[in-house]
Amino acid sequence: MWSCSLGPDAELRLLEERHAEELFALTDRNRAYLREWMPWVDPTRTADDTRKFIRGTMEQFARNDGFVAGLWHAGRIAGSIGLHKVDWGNGATSLGYWVSADLQGKGLATRASRAIVDHAFRELKLNRMEIRCGVENKKSRRIPEKLGFKLEGVARQAEKLYDRFIDVAVYSMLASEHRPGGEAAERSNGRTVT
Repeated sequence: MWSCSLGPDAELRLLEERHAEELFALTDRNRAYLREWMPWVDPTRTADDTRKFIRGTMEQFARNDGFVAGLWHAGRIAGSIGLHKVDWGNGATSLGYWVSADLQGKGLATRASRAIVDHAFRELKLNRMEIRCGVENKKSRRIPEKLGFKLEGVARQAEKLYDRFIDVAVYSMLASEHRPGGEAAERSNGRTVT
């Protein structure tokens, strides 16, 4: 099974059915927070719902059509990240992620996203990756910005989130723009900051 170290305190591993209880418990603890931006929260009512989701991600991986990995921090599941459907004809995909509210600010989502982006461009040889975030989801938007993705624009009312439509910021990176393992370099007071 695929896995990826993110340093001494974190790693990515493909989700397996045995992770369903732990992932559901994490989702349930973060329900109010996740519901602000994730449309799948309300239908996830039991560990069996999470188990069914994991089965689907395992089938997705077996079809070579993207994957979802669990993000572990200090030995406990902290969230998930994955490539949505892969358009092999155009060499394109999109990335989605979430991290438990109590573990934000540790760089986990950024490290995990960087690893998946590197994998997509180096190993899978894809040409284009998108990250779509609710325009008002500032924390999520910082990740593609840190990694050097370009803001292509805003898709107005592009996602239905329960009882409302939200605008979505569309970021992209091309293989020709990818710098393996690195964040976007910025100039600040004559020095390069990563």
